[in-house]
Amino acid sequence: MKITVPSIDRLRRRSLSSASLLGEHSHTAKALKIDGSLTRPLTSSDVSNLANSSKLRVAYQGVPGAHSEAAAGKAYPNCDAVPCEFFETAFEAVETRKVDCAVLPIENSLGGSIHRNYDLLLRHNLHIVGEVQHAVRHCLLALPGVNLVDIKRVLSHPQALAQCEHTLTKLLTNKGLVREAVDDTAGAAQYISLNNLQDAAAIASSRAAELYDLNILAPDIQDDRDNITRFLMLAREPIMPRTSIVFSLEEGPGVLFKALAVFAMRDINLTKIESRPSKKKPLRVCDDGNGMPSKYFDYLFYVDFEASMADPNSRNALNHLQEFAPFLRVLGSYPMDVSQA
Repeated sequence: MKITVPSIDRLRRRSLSSASLLGEHSHTAKALKIDGSLTRPLTSSDVSNLANSSKLRVAYQGVPGAHSEAAAGKAYPNCDAVPCEFFETAFEAVETRKVDCAVLPIENSLGGSIHRNYDLLLRHNLHIVGEVQHAVRHCLLALPGVNLVDIKRVLSHPQALAQCEHTLTKLLTNKGLVREAVDDTAGAAQYISLNNLQDAAAIASSRAAELYDLNILAPDIQDDRDNITRFLMLAREPIMPRTSIVFSLEEGPGVLFKALAVFAMRDINLTKIESRPSKKKPLRVCDDGNGMPSKYFDYLFYVDFEASMADPNSRNALNHLQEFAPFLRVLGSYPMDVSQA
């Protein structure tokens, strides 16, 4: 699925902390500083306190600058991305209607499946409504003025540390270099910035460098350039497919019944049927069997049904209909809007 991604700088975000719940602000490094402290991700206790927003609210795990935030912006451009402390907090926020949906990782091309989220999919009653793939590009970040020779420890998520192991060994030749595992990559950058660590570096995204006023000592330090994470888009309601078609029929007894039967015999639910006289040929002259010509309206039938053209059952139904329909055209397959107006 190819999705056009606008510049992250143009996407407005909602950062959530006890102080920031009173209003919105621009998602910049300065905006993240409230009362002298950096914002923290949403916790379970915060879920019930989220403010309303007119924009689509999308939960992700981590803090601003995480790769998951970038995936949320790719899946839902111009959304309000809501950081959550844990995967389960994101599931809970969707279920309790504090956010509209969530974007969470399910597998990585190098690290494999994220088993925790597979377990949460079984535990929670959310629906997968799409997926998005995000190319992971790791950078080595440190405070301004800190050089490679100053680095004595590197902080990041365990997978990020493993994915950059060979490059780190080449870049950082200090003996006794310590690798410290933390909950997420952007959290490592936030921690270094908050605590003014002069001897530490973080493996995180370039966006995290912008947010937490860090310098990029080395970009693209992942050992394997083909580092892709697949994210699932989760919502409370499933996307119900709908297909709209238009067709014509020859005049005759039971012909419309026969046309509708191709759907009924395959358990395809019709949501709408409407007939209109054909503008090109509104009247049809037929012999009624008594030697007297009769005039009938030549109708077009518009039908909506709950199924996608990707479903073989739908294609079989239309192939059957086409056997006796002089004209048939598929107007489109698309997701139904099941939300409340």
